[in-house]
Amino acid sequence: MKVLHVITGLGVGGAELQLRSILQHTRHDSEVVTLYNPGPVADMIRSDGTIVHDLRMNGNTELAALRRLYRLIRDGRFDVVHAHLYRSQIYGRTAAWLARTPVVLSTEHSIGETHLERRRMTSGVRALYLATERLSQATVAVSAAVRDRMVNWGVPAGRVTVIPNGVDLGRVAFDPGARSRIRAEFGLGGDDYVIGVLGRLDPNKRFDMVIGAAAPLLDATTRLLIVGKGDEGERLAEAARASGAGDRVIFAGERHDVAAILSALDLFVASSAQETFGLSVLEALANGAPALYTTCPALEGLDVGSRARQVTGTVDGLRAALAEEVAAGHRERLAVTAVEAEYGIEAVTARIDDLYESLAARSRRWPARKAAVRPPTVLSGAAAGGAPGTVEGANA
Repeated sequence: MKVLHVITGLGVGGAELQLRSILQHTRHDSEVVTLYNPGPVADMIRSDGTIVHDLRMNGNTELAALRRLYRLIRDGRFDVVHAHLYRSQIYGRTAAWLARTPVVLSTEHSIGETHLERRRMTSGVRALYLATERLSQATVAVSAAVRDRMVNWGVPAGRVTVIPNGVDLGRVAFDPGARSRIRAEFGLGGDDYVIGVLGRLDPNKRFDMVIGAAAPLLDATTRLLIVGKGDEGERLAEAARASGAGDRVIFAGERHDVAAILSALDLFVASSAQETFGLSVLEALANGAPALYTTCPALEGLDVGSRARQVTGTVDGLRAALAEEVAAGHRERLAVTAVEAEYGIEAVTARIDDLYESLAARSRRWPARKAAVRPPTVLSGAAAGGAPGTVEGANA
C-alpha cells in the first residue's frame, strides 16, 4: 500500500519524532507532506530515505494550499492518507476526500481537558474538527484518555481506535559513553546528581514549578538540567535566577540526541498540567532512569514497580519527592521491561499497518478509484485555526 502522512510541521516535537519512528518500521511505502516548517525532523526523515514534500503554507487560512495538497494526493495515487495534528487534519482529511482516497484517517496526539495542541478548544475549533472528521473512516487515539475525550467531544466511538505511541527502544537505550560526554559538555562531574526535564518550554510543562521545587535542593553536586526550547525560555531563566539557584540550573536548549541526554540524568521529572500520553516518561524508563511524574496516562495499569512515582502538581509535593530521591542518591540503571512489552515501536507500527489494511478491505473506493472530485476555486468559512471569512485564490 502507498501511504501519505500529512503533518502540520516537522520541528522537533513528540508527534513529529513519533512519525519518524513509525516510518522507520512500517511495512508500507510511505511519503510525508508538511504544511510548513520542514524543520530538523524533515531532515532526519529524508536521511532515512523517505520523501518529504513541503506545502509551504504561510498562514492558517491559506486555502490555496488545499488545492496543492489535493493535487499531490491525486497525482500520487495514494491508498492511504494519514493526518497528524489539528491543522493538517483539517486540510488533509478534506483534500483526501476530494481526491477520493480509499482510506483516510488521522491520529490524535494531544487533546487535553481544555486545549487541543495548545489551542483553546473553542466552539469554532470543535465544529471544524468534527466536520472534517466525517470525511475520514477512523481516528487513532494514543491513549484511552484521548479516546474518551474525543468521544465526549463528539467523535463517534465506533470510529476511534486506541493505538498507543511507540517507544523506539534502540533510540533511547542507555549509553554510558554518552553519559560521560554529555556531563563533560555541561561541566557536570561523574558523581554529580542530575535532575532533568525534557520537552517544549511552554506553560503546560510547568518547568517553573520544577525550578521552584528543586532550587533548595541544588548545590555544587546536585544540578537541574532543562532540555528544550520554546516561548517560556526567558521566563524560566528569570525564575531560575530569582530562585537563588540560577548557577545550578543548566539550560541545554533543543537537543536531538535523546538517548544521550537521558543517559546523563539520574532522575527524570515530568511536570505537565495536562498530558494525553506521556511518551517522555516511557522513554526515560526505557533508558533505565527513575521518574517522577504529575500525569502520565500511558502508565495507567502498567507495572513499573518503584521506577516511576506519581506526585502532586504542587511545589511542596514535588519538592518532597525530589528530596527523597536526592537523599537516596544514584539508583541502579534498570530498563523497565513492561514498557517494551506494551509500547515497543515495532508492535505499535504493526497495529497501525493492520488498521490501514482493515480499513482498505471495507472501503468502497478500494481497489479501484472513481474520478477525483474537482475542488472549488473559492472556499468560504473558517479555515484551520483561523478566523471565519471568504478566501479567494484556491486555484493558485
